[in-house]
Amino acid sequence: MAMDANVLVMQSGGSTAVWNRSLYGILDEAAARGGFGTIYGAVHGLEGLLARNVVRLSGLSGSGLLRIARTPGAALGSSRRMLREEDVPALMDTLSRLSISFCFIIGGNDSAETGHFMAMQARAAGTPLTVINVPKTIDNDLARTDHTPGYGSAARFVAMAAMGAGKDAEAMGRAAPVAVIEVMGRDAGWLAAASVLGKREDRDAPHVVCVPEVPVDTDRFVELVEAAYRRYGFAVAVVSERARGAEGVLGRQGNPLYVDDFGHEYHEGAGRYLSAAAGSALKVRVRYEKPGTIQRSMVASTSRSDAQEAEMVGRAAVRRALEGANSQMVTLVREPEPEYRCSTGLAPLEDVAGAVKSMPQSFLNANDYSIDDSFYSYAGPLVGPLPEFGRIS
Repeated sequence: MAMDANVLVMQSGGSTAVWNRSLYGILDEAAARGGFGTIYGAVHGLEGLLARNVVRLSGLSGSGLLRIARTPGAALGSSRRMLREEDVPALMDTLSRLSISFCFIIGGNDSAETGHFMAMQARAAGTPLTVINVPKTIDNDLARTDHTPGYGSAARFVAMAAMGAGKDAEAMGRAAPVAVIEVMGRDAGWLAAASVLGKREDRDAPHVVCVPEVPVDTDRFVELVEAAYRRYGFAVAVVSERARGAEGVLGRQGNPLYVDDFGHEYHEGAGRYLSAAAGSALKVRVRYEKPGTIQRSMVASTSRSDAQEAEMVGRAAVRRALEGANSQMVTLVREPEPEYRCSTGLAPLEDVAGAVKSMPQSFLNANDYSIDDSFYSYAGPLVGPLPEFGRIS
């Protein structure tokens, strides 16, 4: 490998608590392998690359790099900028000026589109460019991988949030007996489903879980919440932000609040709509909780396996690139053993770009808006041990 085989790293999409672990894995593995030229980082992803706003990452090591690894968010800054045809001349010129031979993009579905497009354009121009994507998303909806780095830590946060909200509602009783928690998950319910992982008996929260994969009837939702309230004296529901009814996302009215570069619409979430419906019907105080970005940035809820695997996929990306892989995404492969183990594989970017991995129907109990027990064996190892609470009676 020529010493001018420079490297570019980008972070793209929504943040996670372990995103920088993958960045650390790339940088540390590249340094250990040797033979690379300069390693650059694009500041705010594609935006920085097109503006030639890049920083030199070569030489970062030691305690400073380890602190970055343990920091949530994106140390390089992220972007939701879409790569367009008119960007190609500027893109190729910047890559040429920097003598970039390897590009590592840490991101999700939309980032896979960017990586695939970059690889195709370089191939068409006869430019030698290796593009490897490193998976990342709290939504856990990337195709061709068992799960994604970022999910385990966000899922752990959601599980503990549901446990805590349940204890709060149970304690408050008639003063505030019902809570509706809205969690992230644009097109799939993996994160909302994780709210059940701390549930040890029927009385424990949550009592209702609404995911995009199961159409939600508002009357049925209220019926289930009321049944839990009448039986236990409190009720907790967890709702994906884009839970859907027969006519689309619940509570969506008028124009979206925002539309990103990839055409994703952002509306007021479904949780507020369902909490209002429950409050109106039950005539009790219904708390509406929306954690927002803290569910993907709370380092106190970082899952050990999530952090380890985020670093692992970064290191694997460097090794696979040196072995000749191109236009691929590193995947996580669950080993078929009683004890949880995971290795890495590869998937073509064209199979990942724009695709969404929904929850399988085997994990869903559609009639009562709940999550099947089989989900525990899938998600439990990704989240790690959860606290166990007690009751006096």
